[in-house]
Order: sequence, then C-alpha cells, then structure tokens
Amino acid sequence: MRQVKVAGISIGDRSPLVLIAGPCVIESEASCMDTAKRLKDIAARSGIPFIFKSSFDKANRMSIGSFRGPGLKKGLQVLAKIKSRLGIAVLSDVHCRQEAEEAGDILDVIQIPALLCRQTDLLVAAAKTGKAVNVKKGQFLAPWDMLPVVQKIESTGNKNIILTERGASFGYNNLVSDLRSIKVMRDLGYPVIYDATHSVQLPGGKGSCSGGQREFVAGLSRAAAAFGCDGLFLEVHPDPDKALCDGPNMVGLKELESLLKQIKKIRKALCE
Repeated sequence: MRQVKVAGISIGDRSPLVLIAGPCVIESEASCMDTAKRLKDIAARSGIPFIFKSSFDKANRMSIGSFRGPGLKKGLQVLAKIKSRLGIAVLSDVHCRQEAEEAGDILDVIQIPALLCRQTDLLVAAAKTGKAVNVKKGQFLAPWDMLPVVQKIESTGNKNIILTERGASFGYNNLVSDLRSIKVMRDLGYPVIYDATHSVQLPGGKGSCSGGQREFVAGLSRAAAAFGCDGLFLEVHPDPDKALCDGPNMVGLKELESLLKQIKKIRKALCE
C-alpha cells in the first residue's frame, strides 16, 4: 500500500491511525477556531495524529433553506487562520473545478463529496493541485467501483490519494456499513478512512433534512478500527443538538476523548 503524507502525518502502510474531525460546517470563525483548538488538545492527549475538517459550503443540502456556511472565500480564510494559528492540517470539500483550484492554495487535503465522486473534471482539477485528495465513496457505489475513481486521479500523476467509506444506500432514507469495503478499497493500494458519523446518517430522514443515529457512532468506530481502517472521520460539535447542519449524526466533544482511548487500545491489541 502507498503511504500518503499530509503535513508531516503519514497515513496508511502500518502508520498510526489518523483522526479527521471537526464540525460539519463552519458556523462562525470563533466557534470553528475554538472547536479546532479543543480537538487538537484531545487528539494530542490521545496520542492520535489529527487533521481538522469543516466545510465552507454545504452545496448538496436537501432543502433550499438549509444553512450552507460562509462560502468559499470567507471559509478558506477561516481555515487558513486555523491552520496558521494552531499549526494543524486542514481539510474541506469542494464541488467544482474552480473551487478546487482556489482551495488548493490553503487546504492540506481536498475532499470530494460522495455524491460527486465520479465527476471526472472535479477529480482531475483536485488532483492537479498536487494536494492529497480524499474521495468519499458514493452511497450508490460498490467498493470495487472506486478503481476508476482512483485511476482518474492517478492520470494526473498525483498519487496522494485517500479513500473514505461512508456507508451504502439500504432502502429509502437509510445507510448500512459493510466493513468488507475497507479491505476491498485498501487492496486498490491506498489508505482507507472510515466515516463513522455519515455512516449513521438517515438521508432525508426528517423530510426536508437528514436525520441520524449518533448512538451507533462509537460501536461502528470501534469495529472499523478493529477491521483495519487507516483512520477515522468524525464530525464533532460542542453541542450537536444545536448544530446548524448534520446535528443528529455528529458526536459531542465531551464524548470524543473516551472513544479515542478505546480506539487506541484496539489498535494496540492488533499490533501485539
């Protein structure tokens, strides 16, 4: 397996499990900075490498009235400040070629949303920035269908590729995790992250917005860690019930540290 490096953090190929975490969307500069600082401290105490994530624009919300975030320019400014002041790597998702080019100047990892994972021009534009590209497997794809996605990115010469499992559609308004997909995608030669919070999302479960079952996040995270994922993706918020986006499937900051300690023990047991 190829090892991907992000701002001094090694991902995959027997490297320590990495944590990608942060609020679903940038709600304000102050709240985002505070959450990033608290996450950095929690990750440090847990001994887990950390990449901060938050979206500057949630362009694929179900309702026209859903909160989307500050937008590209203001959002990237916030992420740039977090990166500079806290000395941590940052990740966010892009939705078109133009965003990829501008985001590449700031982000350490450019993320391709699951619903856009087969968009050739977007994948190529993100890859051409030279930054690491994290592609979320679409809910509509089998894990082996990510090979052509990988090949599109590789066609640019960029092999800093990360793949993320986030569940598969299982009937209406429901997702299910097939942990076999972690191995299938790792066999493509690149690190695989498990997105435990979006895997418990209930798309459209509340009619005009998605629901979620955050009570299953911890169990699925432990299972994915035991199965051999290279990292965990967790959307985390100080108060998920008051979050402006994806609250039902986000983890509270207060619950995170105990979960990471459990994950650390699982990973240690695997190495013994």
